[in-house]
Amino acid sequence: MDFRVEGGAVARLVIDRVPKRNALTRAMWEALPGLLAGLAADDAVQVLLVTGEGPTFSAGADIRELISGADPADPMAELRAFNLRAQAALREFPKPTVAVVRGHCIGGGLELAVNCDFRFAAPDASFGVTPARIGVVYPPAAIKVLLDLVGPATTKYLLFSGELLTAEQAELKGLVDRVADDPMAAAEAFAETLVSRSQLTIRSAKESVNALLAGEDAEPAAVRRYRETIASGELAEGIEAFTQKRSPKFLWHPR
Repeated sequence: MDFRVEGGAVARLVIDRVPKRNALTRAMWEALPGLLAGLAADDAVQVLLVTGEGPTFSAGADIRELISGADPADPMAELRAFNLRAQAALREFPKPTVAVVRGHCIGGGLELAVNCDFRFAAPDASFGVTPARIGVVYPPAAIKVLLDLVGPATTKYLLFSGELLTAEQAELKGLVDRVADDPMAAAEAFAETLVSRSQLTIRSAKESVNALLAGEDAEPAAVRRYRETIASGELAEGIEAFTQKRSPKFLWHPR
């Protein structure tokens, strides 16, 4: 399958295709939604780290498969469908996600990273989208994710030029949230902070952000979550812990 899943409160989804610089195949894109559904359903998992095995996050799609589809009029149709479905599954994953990037994060690799909630990178990381180098028309759904994250100018720069950004440049443009000598250690420490917070608050916030980015009305779901935090005792525990100057013991988990 070329993905490796490691469970726990801070789970990992590892791209494990080192001899091919973790290039992503059609089969991997197809498999990703199912893997994510299993992790979403696992109550033990509270944060997901997405990373690549070895020195590279992912060099992108396996280029040999780009035009290997059965329909000569649209040889990328199946691959494109799997790719967009996988991106959506990662973007809509209900728990916090952090991409931990070393080395190249290009093309399909960047698609994975930008659909995570956060991106932590090593100083040697580099980021780019390269369709203009090979004549691929980039799908609007994927462009919108970049646009929401870094704005029109940086989106155009990446797509028009196909040039790579260093980790420092990516951080300045908002593509990367943190650059650290050991990005996995930094991501794990951040994940432990998230684990200590109210998972109901986090879940509601992520739902609202996703709805607002999609141009949807976020209010009804937020109202339901507000009522849930009262009915479940989550809010009462948070306030009591604050007044008693102790760490809260949040017990909420999705039904």
